[in-house]
Amino acid sequence: MAAMEPIGDFIEKLERELDMIEPGTLKPDVNYRSIPNWSSMYALIIVALCETEYDVAVTGEDLRKCNTVSDLYELVASRK
Repeated sequence: MAAMEPIGDFIEKLERELDMIEPGTLKPDVNYRSIPNWSSMYALIIVALCETEYDVAVTGEDLRKCNTVSDLYELVASRK
C-alpha cells in the first residue's frame, strides 16, 4: 500500500480540478462546501478525483460527513 502524499499536494490537485476557485484558496481548515460557486458538480469532481488519483471510492454521504479539506484528506488517506 502506497503512503498518502502530503496534504499540500492533495490540495493542489483539488484546486486544479475545481478550476473556478483561485489557487491558494483551499487550506486544511476550510469548509470546502463554503467555497464560492460550490455545486453538486464540484462534489462529482471530488468523487472522480479520489477515484482516479487515489483509487479510493468516496460517496456523496462521505462528502456530507466531511466538513473541511483536512477531513476529506483524512478520509481518503484512511481508505488508501
